[in-house]
Amino acid sequence: MKADHSIVLHPIVIWVALCVWSISAMQAVGQEFRRLPVKEYRDKMKAGWIGQIFGVSWGGPTEGRYQKIMPLDKMPPFSEDLVNDAFGQDDLYVEMTFLRTMEEYGYDVPIRQAGIDFANSGYALWVANAAGRSNLRNGIAPPDSSHPKFHNCAGAIDYQIEADYSGLIAPGMPDVVIALGEKFGRLMNYGDGVYAGQFMGAMYAEAFFEKDVMKLIDAGLKAIPAESLYAGMVRDMLQWHRENPTRWEKTWELAEKKYNQDRNYNISALDVKREGAWVLMGLLYGNSDLDQTIIISCRCGFDSDCNPSSSGGILFTSRGIANLPDKYYRKLDETKVFSHTAYNFPRLLDVCEKLARQGLARIGGRIEKDANGEEVFVIPVKAPTPSKFEDLKNPGPVAASLYSDEEMAKIRAPGLKWASKFLDGWTLTNCDFSQSSMLWESQGRRNVFVLRGLGRAAKGYVLTKTVNKPGTLEFVATCDPKTEGWKIGVNADGKELGDVIVNRDSMKNGWTQVSSPLPDNAGQPITVEITIGPVKRPAEREAMPALSFTVPTLVTR
Repeated sequence: MKADHSIVLHPIVIWVALCVWSISAMQAVGQEFRRLPVKEYRDKMKAGWIGQIFGVSWGGPTEGRYQKIMPLDKMPPFSEDLVNDAFGQDDLYVEMTFLRTMEEYGYDVPIRQAGIDFANSGYALWVANAAGRSNLRNGIAPPDSSHPKFHNCAGAIDYQIEADYSGLIAPGMPDVVIALGEKFGRLMNYGDGVYAGQFMGAMYAEAFFEKDVMKLIDAGLKAIPAESLYAGMVRDMLQWHRENPTRWEKTWELAEKKYNQDRNYNISALDVKREGAWVLMGLLYGNSDLDQTIIISCRCGFDSDCNPSSSGGILFTSRGIANLPDKYYRKLDETKVFSHTAYNFPRLLDVCEKLARQGLARIGGRIEKDANGEEVFVIPVKAPTPSKFEDLKNPGPVAASLYSDEEMAKIRAPGLKWASKFLDGWTLTNCDFSQSSMLWESQGRRNVFVLRGLGRAAKGYVLTKTVNKPGTLEFVATCDPKTEGWKIGVNADGKELGDVIVNRDSMKNGWTQVSSPLPDNAGQPITVEITIGPVKRPAEREAMPALSFTVPTLVTR
């Protein structure tokens, strides 16, 4: 006789299951979705990168030259070759650092790891980016790396420039944009500095579905705190545009008076509200014309390459490659690699698509196939939840976030403020600590200090230490062999013991040996001073060449 394995369901179990099904069905019916074919996504995302490139390349020669409306005849001529001129632009490769972090660690990457990756970037930086990275390299972990207590340009333009990526990988997903701002924007910016990037990113995210500039701006506004000064700037620009719909120069005068001249609003160096106004100027008065949008943002002056890069990128995204004149992309060299990255154009597009798929899954979206078997992003529609409001002029408390020694060991070039403890008791003066660092290893040497800037009016670096026994002072030093080199002198209790020139001729296997016997001071302490000065000082606007050295050690007799 066969056993009866049929399952008898209890009526209560059936009732619960039906209730769950009914609730799910009602939720599905009430949830609105947007559909975006993956091919269209890639097409518009690629156009967004092209728009950034044209904006920054076209405006590049004018950067910082005008703090007024730039005359039209000073606008550089358009060239199709501009599409290949931004592979070395920080407007592009800095944000690709964030993409690389996400590619390696995913959306759940801890902000502390994001900070370590940014600290390990090898390119030159300025303003908030430089200050934030310096803090990271000196052990101040995010979010404190961007807190106004630790640097004075937390409301600068930097994350606004770099936030394009966040919208390009989050089509129709403003909450993803906001979360990315809270992670990567926090590395260098605070308050309005973060909101500016979230505003730009949200406009990009909306541009995959909307061409109307007013609706794009509205989408951006909904993604940031309404009480922020940046949101107030956006509302001002909209009001001034209504009052002067055809006179962008008049609106420029109003914006410049409030957001440049008035120190209640122009708070930081390269204040993001002023620069954000020039992005909006192009979008509001460009009449959706690709060239005119870039030209107007550029002619507003100040940071006149970054701002047209933002306005151009947003507008180009709304069009897509399929709807762009081919003058913008037919000369694109897709084999070129962006500086300081692993990305050429095909690789960049693939990484963005990969991250867009991951972001979609995180917000409960899905991927379906249409009647032709083509993939389609199905994106839930949800009103964004802006970040918590922060007042740049009255910042909140710090988080007391510091990197551990184990975390600092992952930073290839810790800053000198943190690394000075490895100087073995030597005191270093006349050094620009914000520009200098220590390498854990360089050319087979451990704990190599790299000095990159003298203090104001200083003629040379000075290392000082008191030693209690005689011996020979020994260390090695190196510099760029193309420079005139450095002169290193050793003094003991004010007496000159000799000097060494560090240059191409003296460097053997990349290093110059410095060896100086100290006098026998009958058991009394000796004050040793090492002076390090350039053989030839650079011209006023030229950077000081770097000098690297190992920690001086005393070899006893």
